Amino acid sequence: MKLAVNIDHIATLREARGEIEPDPVIAAGICEFAGAEGIVCHLREDRRHINDRDVRLLREVVKTKLDLEMAATDEMVKIACEVLPDLVTLVPENRKELTTEGGLNIEPMKDRLKDVISELSDKEIFVSLFLDPDPKNVDLALEVGADIIEIHTGKYANSVTEDAQIAELGKIGAVARMASELDLVVTAGHGLNYYNIFPFLNIPEIREVSIGHSIMSRAVFTGLQKAVEDMVKIVAKF
Repeated sequence: MKLAVNIDHIATLREARGEIEPDPVIAAGICEFAGAEGIVCHLREDRRHINDRDVRLLREVVKTKLDLEMAATDEMVKIACEVLPDLVTLVPENRKELTTEGGLNIEPMKDRLKDVISELSDKEIFVSLFLDPDPKNVDLALEVGADIIEIHTGKYANSVTEDAQIAELGKIGAVARMASELDLVVTAGHGLNYYNIFPFLNIPEIREVSIGHSIMSRAVFTGLQKAVEDMVKIVAKF
């Protein structure tokens, strides 16, 4: 299993003071040096953390894989086609949310997603859809032409009882197997940390996890390189 590190919260800290540090571009290099096999950033419409300058510089310096999370808007598609990240992950976006609250609702936006995916594919950009673990979403992802699905693990991560966690893991595992059998690449992310990640090592269809907040939280105490190295050691067990 591979680890992709989301560096949004480095930019969040920078924007808290409206200054120039800490720089998420430098953070990306540290994460790669520590063993991360991908860098994730979310360019939001309100630019609350990652900004346009960050995305363009990240494209220049990231040596592994740059995953640009974004909403399927005309502005974001234009930026992606100019910057050419290795991967675009299409996510829902609500201006009032603290973080992404759930997966895409594909059904009412199928035609839009088909157009966006086609445009990005023409630029040789792979496209992932951030989806809740529901089998119908796998069929819809295929229908609109996605290459990858990222399973939203937030409900699992926020479960407060063991039974609820087991139930969510069952859904995630079933969707991962279904998608893999249909030749979709499967990744997962949201709310994963150094403790709740372990059951995912038993779901071989999940090739990569995207983790940000818990790594940045640990980095406050251990340093960023050590925090990434610790997570790499965990996910590399599979």
